[in-house]
Amino acid sequence: MTAMAPVDVLRVGSVGLRTRRLRTSLSGLGIAIGIAAMVAVLGISSSSKADLLAQLDRLGTNLLTVSPGQTLFGQDASLPKESVGMIGRIGPVESVSATGNVSAIIRRSDLISPQQSGGIGVRAARTDLLGVLGATVRSGRFLDGATERYPAVVLGSVTAERLGVERADPSVVVLVGDQWFTVVGILDPVALAPEIDRSALVGFPVAESLLGFSGNPTTIYTRSAESAVEAVRDVLPATANPANPEEVKVSRPSDALAAQAATKTAFTALLLGLGAVALLVGGVGIANVMVISVLERRPEIGLRRALGATRGQIRTQFLSESLLLSMLGGVSGAILGGAVTWAYATSREWTVVVPPGSLGAALGAALVIGGVAGLYPAVRAARLAPTDALRSV
Repeated sequence: MTAMAPVDVLRVGSVGLRTRRLRTSLSGLGIAIGIAAMVAVLGISSSSKADLLAQLDRLGTNLLTVSPGQTLFGQDASLPKESVGMIGRIGPVESVSATGNVSAIIRRSDLISPQQSGGIGVRAARTDLLGVLGATVRSGRFLDGATERYPAVVLGSVTAERLGVERADPSVVVLVGDQWFTVVGILDPVALAPEIDRSALVGFPVAESLLGFSGNPTTIYTRSAESAVEAVRDVLPATANPANPEEVKVSRPSDALAAQAATKTAFTALLLGLGAVALLVGGVGIANVMVISVLERRPEIGLRRALGATRGQIRTQFLSESLLLSMLGGVSGAILGGAVTWAYATSREWTVVVPPGSLGAALGAALVIGGVAGLYPAVRAARLAPTDALRSV
């Protein structure tokens, strides 16, 4: 008997699937779940990473922060008042600003105990801070040359939420220390400086006159040319505190976002392992179903052999049936995984990214699983003698 055409192989291989639809659906479900898990994990991870990288591109990686460390005797060090100006004279530095910690408690009213600060810090801030950080105002306005000298305060996004302040307005006041301050602005979240989100910002002059602030900056933010970030980083300690450069800490906030992207990649490998386990379980299910199918269809196998079908054709029939079953589960799983990725990424306002390689790898894995799962049942079916198979009729 001549070899079967590919169309005939598909037609014969699909007979068992078409006549046992419920079993086919339940068997393919295991493969579909495994493939969907793998595609969704890769898609969500890629979408999240793309969002982080886009955020880095938008915010820039040229922001450096300077803060005091500790002295030789383990005490908290401080930065000189002149450090901001000295850093601004570094050639590649494009902009510089600073904040300073103020020893004051902020409360919504004087009826709240001073001990209930809610983890909110009060910081003196320069008027150019917003531009250096790339931050934006959600309501009202930021400190300027007029408001920095008067009891006016700008709230970070988390601070406004904890204080129950929804908008900036001249009628909205909060208690900073024992002084009433008008809320003139509320900020949007600041990705590269999350400490600002949990702070209440006042001007340097009013902090010194009303809140006992020393005037020394606690954190200095500086932007420099992208090509000179590392060079600027090397000279910042000696520039900020020439007398004690070892007491100065320099960090790059964008490194935290890059590390977050790397962490997500590592976590993806773990989830892919779990998806592979589900895929393996689905393969075992297909193998089990195919073995049962061979036992149930012994009369059919014997009749086909008696009519002249070769062992190779019987083997091809059952192997193609296993491959078709696995491919149906793979395609369904890929569609489901893509849908899950789209739904989750859209809910987080991310760009939807489903790597084409993940779809190809998923379908390839489904075919491999189907081939391995169907190999033994196919060989077993091919070894059945026509007379033995027909006796079971």
